[in-house]
Amino acid sequence: MPGIWDLRARSYDRLEASELRRGPAKVRLFRWISGKVLFLAVGTGVDIQHFPRGSNIVAIDISAEMLRRASNRSQDYDGILRLIRTDAMALCFRDDAFDTVVTSCTLCSVPDPAAVLREIFRVLRPAGRLLMFEHVRSRDPILGLTLDVMSFFTRRSGTEMNRNTLSLVQAAGFRVEKVESIFLDIILGIHASKTIAPDQPAGC
Repeated sequence: MPGIWDLRARSYDRLEASELRRGPAKVRLFRWISGKVLFLAVGTGVDIQHFPRGSNIVAIDISAEMLRRASNRSQDYDGILRLIRTDAMALCFRDDAFDTVVTSCTLCSVPDPAAVLREIFRVLRPAGRLLMFEHVRSRDPILGLTLDVMSFFTRRSGTEMNRNTLSLVQAAGFRVEKVESIFLDIILGIHASKTIAPDQPAGC
């Protein structure tokens, strides 16, 4: 899997040319970042420009080549930003390590999104915040079918456009608090939190 993304790193910035359109929506989402932050799948670092200033962020990716390219952009960030190579499906962090976890077009690009969400749940502190900017399958029958057809081809390069991410988030134990439509109902800004059992005290 890392090999696919090492190859895609060469053209990743061109594929993210829509960043100018998505940028304001990401700024709105990322402003809710607080505390110690984990950012999944940073890629070549195109999202770094949208991070709020002064944050403490650990950004990961499975691809060494993506991280190499992201390192140039990380130098301009006005805050603490560390880049770490690790797999989102098996994070190298202790339980309850982060106050906020952020994904950006991540759940459409991993082999097992449910496994990623379990790992996010593990490393996020009780009542911690999950912020997601994600492609999802449309509820419109025609558009949903179109995304199914597109995914038949795009999954070969590591991306699936038709996942029911909101259901996966809820199944993992998160409480979905707000959903913003960025583009129709296929690109969403999602605010969720790690639920706490009634007999489980909140973390500090």
